[in-house]
Order: sequence, then C-alpha cells, then structure tokens
Amino acid sequence: MTQQLVRETTLFGAIILGLGSILGTGAYVSVGLSAELVGPNLVFAIVIAAVTALLNGLSSAQLAAVHPVSGGTYEYGYKFLNPTAGLTAGTLFVLAKSASAATAALAVAWYLHGYISTVVNTPAWAINAIAATLLLIFTAFVLSGVRRTNWLNAMLVSISVAGLLAFIAAAYSQPSPPQIFTEASLQHYDNGLFFAAALMFVAFTGYGRIATMGEEVVNPRQTIPKAIVLTLAVISLLYIAVGLAILHASGAESFAQSNFNIANLVENSPWHSLVVVGGIVAMCGVILNLVLGVSRVVLAMGRRGDLPRSLASLDSQQKSAPAATWLTFAVMAAIALLGGIETAWTFSAFTVLIYYGLTNLAALKVPQAQRFVPKWVSILGLVACLGLAIFIPWPTIVLGMLLVLCVIVFKRITN
Repeated sequence: MTQQLVRETTLFGAIILGLGSILGTGAYVSVGLSAELVGPNLVFAIVIAAVTALLNGLSSAQLAAVHPVSGGTYEYGYKFLNPTAGLTAGTLFVLAKSASAATAALAVAWYLHGYISTVVNTPAWAINAIAATLLLIFTAFVLSGVRRTNWLNAMLVSISVAGLLAFIAAAYSQPSPPQIFTEASLQHYDNGLFFAAALMFVAFTGYGRIATMGEEVVNPRQTIPKAIVLTLAVISLLYIAVGLAILHASGAESFAQSNFNIANLVENSPWHSLVVVGGIVAMCGVILNLVLGVSRVVLAMGRRGDLPRSLASLDSQQKSAPAATWLTFAVMAAIALLGGIETAWTFSAFTVLIYYGLTNLAALKVPQAQRFVPKWVSILGLVACLGLAIFIPWPTIVLGMLLVLCVIVFKRITN
C-alpha cells in the first residue's frame, strides 16, 4: 500500500506557503532583470505576467481540486493526458524549480559575500560555496516536517513584506530623477516587453507549491482554489506597487545598470538596510519552499517508477520524504555550484512556461461535471504560456528541449 502524507496544512498555511514561494527572486531579482529589458514599461510586463499567472492558477486550482495529490502537473499529465506528458511535466518542474532555487541561493550568497569581503578577502568561488551551504541548511528544515516549516515560513514572509513596504516608502520619499529616453531606447524597451513578462511570470509561480502539496492540505477542494487566488491577488498588488516605486525612483540611466536590484535605488535612505535584509530573507523563503515543492514531485516520480522507487519512501511519521529531499538538494546544489544567476533564471522561465502549458492542456480534460473553471480560461492560459515562451532566447529553448528529450529516451530504454 502506498504511504500517504498527513493532511495538516490549513488555508492560512497554504497562503503563507504560496507567498513564501513567490516573494524573493520575484521582487528582489526578477523585477530588476525585467527593468533592464523594458525600462518605463515595467508595470506592463508585470501586468502581463500577472494575468498569465491568474489564468494558469485557476487551471491549477481546477486540477488540484479534482485530483489533490502531491506532484502537480506531473500527476495531472498522467491522469488527464498521457504518460509522456506526465513525465515531461515532472522533468520540466524539477529542472525549472531547481534552477529557481539555485538562483535565489546565489543571490543571497552574492549579498552575503559582499558583506564578508569587507572584513575578510574571499575568492569569487565562495559565492557558489555559500549558495550550496544555504541549500543544505534549508534542506534540513524541510526534513524536520511541514508544520515546523510553515512556522518558519510565516516569519520569513513577514520580514520579506516589511522589506518591500520599506522600499516603496523610501522610494516615494525621495525626489524622482529626470526621465529622459531617446526614441531608439524606447523602441528597445518595447522589443523586450514579452521577454520581460516571461521572466516576471516565473516570479508569480509560487502558487504552484500549493497545488503540488495537495496531499498535505486540509479539505483540498475548497482550500487550494481559495489559497491560489488570494495569493495571486496579494502578490499582484505588491509587485505593481514595487514596479511603480521603481519607476518613481529610477532615472533613465538606472534601467541599464548591471545587477540591478531595488536596494540600489534607496542607498541613501535610512530604510536601506531593512530592504537588503528583507531581500535576503525573502530569497531564503524561496529556497525553503522550492526544496519542499520539488522534493514532492521527486517523491511522486519515485512512486510511479519514473525515478528509482527508493525515492518514494517516507519517514516513520509520514511527514517528510528524506530520499526525495536529498536528491532535490543534490540537483539544486549542482546548479548553484556551476553558477549563473541570469542564465539560470531565463532557463527557469522557459521550462516553467512549457510546464504550465501542459497544466492548461490537462485542465481542459477535466470532465464537465467536475468543472468550476470555464474552459476558455485554460485555453487563454495555454496561448499565453506558449506566446511568452517564444520570446525566450533560442539557446535556452534548445537546451530545455534537449534535457527533456534525454529523460524521455532514458525512460523508454530502461523500460
């Protein structure tokens, strides 16, 4: 008999889980990368990403309500589409979210390395080592059980939101610099709008952690849809507020800065330290929740035999999956040790968009009697995902497709 995880996550816990998964690289990294691409059109990119996320979130809620098990679109693909779609979705999820976790860990390590370097001269590779160490620490938290993880997550979310609110207040408390754009620069920003929206879309996808933990949520049919919609509403308003604050505080030259981050815009503010701390804490929250979410998909893949079945084992209390969690750590640590924040985030954007494309396809197969989300929502979600994916640089698209193909071929050979 297959072991089942204990249902102990409430609506509040699910919302905190979603907020903790989203806040971090979205507000403190992805928004900066998007600002470099679209400049004054930043809010438009955020809105496009938010609408896409809402469509996909509703499709995820539909699927999670009728099939509330750990694994997300990996399980939905198997149930509503076919085994190849399920295996593809599982592979995409593990790759995408491992890259996102590695990005968050590298960003935190970059901040910490900057402070450490002021005291002790440390080599550049120390950033990668710090990132891997952070991943190890949060893996230990996940192994301690979901209830304790939720308590820590609530604290991380509170500090993260405080940092963002401090940034918004600090940005509007200072005069806005001149906004001078040439016709050529404005055209450049227009061309990058959908690529920026694709990068921002990843910053909204933490709601997927709620769906992938369907096996652990109390009353999933009611809790999961409410948690996803409420989480996206809060995040959308917060991102738009941050985007408007960035536009207020930025001069035309600020958008072209390398390693853009919102703390740089309020360096002279007394709230600067709180913004920095909020960013570090927020990204730690992302690491925590991605280790948890990805390990649950690895658990599901082990149960089905797409990965070694030993990965499906649970601890004695059936509250954590040690083997799946340690494999998750290994993949994330490998990416972090190889480095590359912008490349990892772009790779995550492509794989996540294709993953949610499959989510919408699966949602279209839900029987009418079990539906509470109209089919047109999933159709628009599918179109939006594929439409944004084509604006990702082609080398990233090729790499993502090749990795998925390798997994599919390996599965068929081993069968």
